[in-house]
Amino acid sequence: MTSEGTAFKTRGSKAEVEEGLDFAPKFDANGLIPAIATDHESGNLLMVAYMNAESLAQTIAIGEAVYFSRSRNELWHKGATSGHTQVVRELRVDCDQDAIWLRVEQKGGACCHTGRKSCFYRSIPVGNGGDPATIALQFQDADKVFDPEQVYGKK
Repeated sequence: MTSEGTAFKTRGSKAEVEEGLDFAPKFDANGLIPAIATDHESGNLLMVAYMNAESLAQTIAIGEAVYFSRSRNELWHKGATSGHTQVVRELRVDCDQDAIWLRVEQKGGACCHTGRKSCFYRSIPVGNGGDPATIALQFQDADKVFDPEQVYGKK
């Protein structure tokens, strides 16, 4: 999953990585880094995906979110099919540079391929001391903004 011609700075010491100004992202053994997208105005969590070096470089270059699809094993320009692109308003890296945070303007009002504003539309009850095998998820903010079948032509 490495991308020829896409090189970031070499990682230095812990102090250099955590306190310095060199962008030296740490990709995992599969060449991926987690990417968390939130709405730039509300702060609401939209989605979690992965990037490889090429998708991260493209995101920086074009100012729209480009991810790496693990299931399709290919780059994925968010919204290329649906029109629900993510315009990057701010891009941050965490302290040890092994996670990316995208603050985005979500075009079309929906991020999730299910037609919802966020991929996080169900909650998990906590603190009830129950058996995890019996947990029933609860819908939260689950109204659909679009019909996925109409947008993608499949269920």
